Amino acid sequence: MADISQAGAALAADAAASGAGRTAAHASAEEARPPRGRKWVGYIAFLPFLLVIVGYELLPLAQLVLDSLIGKESGAFGLENFIKVFTTPLYQQSIINSVWISLVSAVVGIVVSFLAARFAYESSERVRNAFTMVLNMMSNFSGVPLAFAFMILMGNSGVLTILGEQWGIPFLADFDLYTGEGLLVLYIYFQIPLATLLLLPAFSGIKKSWREAAIILQASPLDYWFRIVIPNLMPSILGTLSVLFSNALAAYATAFAVVMNNYALLPLQITSKFKGDVQIDAATGGALAVVLIILMVVCTLINNYFTKRASKGREII
Repeated sequence: MADISQAGAALAADAAASGAGRTAAHASAEEARPPRGRKWVGYIAFLPFLLVIVGYELLPLAQLVLDSLIGKESGAFGLENFIKVFTTPLYQQSIINSVWISLVSAVVGIVVSFLAARFAYESSERVRNAFTMVLNMMSNFSGVPLAFAFMILMGNSGVLTILGEQWGIPFLADFDLYTGEGLLVLYIYFQIPLATLLLLPAFSGIKKSWREAAIILQASPLDYWFRIVIPNLMPSILGTLSVLFSNALAAYATAFAVVMNNYALLPLQITSKFKGDVQIDAATGGALAVVLIILMVVCTLINNYFTKRASKGREII
């Protein structure tokens, strides 16, 4: 009987201990669970950001779309403004020039930036830090200051222009900054630092084992870069290319400071419709703005498609 009572007492103690353990675990879980009031604090903190998005992005976008669908002459709801945009030679040329400058500057910028990022990747940490610091300064040097600097260097009476005339360098002597080619040079200049900064993190994902495996398989340096590294970097390269195209397509300050409204460019035409000297043409300006947005969206969708194709079967960095 004593043994039975001792066993019963032991079982009761175990049950009490397990119950206490479950109670303690439940209490700790309750303590770890955030109070319901904290959720409302998060929503309240998110509210200013939501108001900014609605007030400065969604509502202006809705107003642009509405203006673009209401005809300026007839006042009717339809595609009158878009027909005007795609049938007027000035607006057609503006779209062509914007796409051409954006595409060429993005492609040239991504090539030069790839070489610059490769240089930083293969350099020492000290050189890489100094190079990154210079890139940060260059990426912030854009807009009106950049246009003014190029006017001093390569304008009609610029330093490099005068030196080109004196030394007999045709490219510098005959270079016209206030044309499409001049804008293209400006756009390429501010594309390179941005693209290099975007590509540097991708290069940090290159593994040393790739080069070792390539050496073991007797692959040449060209084979290593074009068959191993670049295919694995392709998603990052295409993503950066999309950013560069959109960045150049919507650039306004630099182009306006150099050519003002003397060159057919889509952002300049949009601004002129809302800041006209005679009257504001919100209908045509809204249609041009919607065309610009559509170009950006199409560019992004095409880029996402090719990025997904480039990512299949390869390691994503």
